[in-house]
Amino acid sequence: MASNYAGLLADKLELSGDRQQARQIRERLARAPVGLATAQDGARGISLDNLPVDGESRLHTVDVSQPTADAVPLVLPSAIEMRVREFLESVRHHDALSQAGASLANRLLVHGPPGTGKTQLARWLAAQLAVPLLTVRCDTLVSSLLGQTSRNLRRVFEYAEQRPCVLFLDEFDALGSARGNERDVGELQRVVIALLQNIDAMPDSTVLLASTNHDQLLDPAVWRRFSFRIPMPMPDAVMRELLWSQFLGSYAPKDLRMATLVGRSESVSGAVIEQVSLDAKRSAVLAGLPHVDEDELFRRLGLAMALMESVPLSTREAEINWLRRWDQKIFSLRTLAKLYKISLRHVTNITQEGSADGNKEDGKPLIEPE
Repeated sequence: MASNYAGLLADKLELSGDRQQARQIRERLARAPVGLATAQDGARGISLDNLPVDGESRLHTVDVSQPTADAVPLVLPSAIEMRVREFLESVRHHDALSQAGASLANRLLVHGPPGTGKTQLARWLAAQLAVPLLTVRCDTLVSSLLGQTSRNLRRVFEYAEQRPCVLFLDEFDALGSARGNERDVGELQRVVIALLQNIDAMPDSTVLLASTNHDQLLDPAVWRRFSFRIPMPMPDAVMRELLWSQFLGSYAPKDLRMATLVGRSESVSGAVIEQVSLDAKRSAVLAGLPHVDEDELFRRLGLAMALMESVPLSTREAEINWLRRWDQKIFSLRTLAKLYKISLRHVTNITQEGSADGNKEDGKPLIEPE
């Protein structure tokens, strides 16, 4: 009955010309079912039965996870870590800061190259705050129907306001791209406007985290909506050493040439370091070894570098020639023979003949003394 009377009131307000009040009442009514369900089931946290869905596909537009502090390590440069912890403390003491007139909206925009830890940061913040992480699914949020994407956005934001959580907008440039591009269509501009309006309507206490690999594509108005903006750089030498130690853990080889490993992984992201470490550990486990083989670790890193540089390695011979060119000191002929379980003469022939595409290494045969 209350809902019906509120709807009638909204109609009368609109007829009398007070459209803003009518809109606010209708928006509150739209939230009521979710709010009631949450009140009845508050002790259990977020219910998967009430997640917002796309009106066209009926698929959920957010994924819910509950990261734990012990499962989400965070490695950042010291200055960046200080800024992240400043944001965390601002969220934790938002009420006290608000009473003092010194609060900022709990909105953080992180930007940087892929693999620098933006998603990991979102999981870490949710774990530190002991709240669910709501990750927006752009594949279902963005609809082919006119106006549906904007409605999906509104439902997601309204849902996030119902309980403490971290709302995470990954690949943010897909929603907040700059307007004014001559190739834009009206629908894309409406999505940006809807995004801005929803951010503005959020309570300052709701935690919003957005990340993008392409900060130059964001609309200037989007930047102004975020009180905290943090760049996520590629790891420096100190960070790379910490990452290698963290991901290798107890499987780190004894007498590991860490300085060489750190130096050869320059310009490599934390995600690549993690993947190389996991691959090397998996090889050790399958071989029944207590530690990662150092030569295998460098081999995995070298192949990852080839992938980053778009070097096609479709044959064993191509891999051997690439590794040899990448670092002759690390990959001696004997080392390559051991790694690929072939004879030293076979490796010598491969390196003399050149790579699979017919290019010899520096035009000279590579022969090492027996």
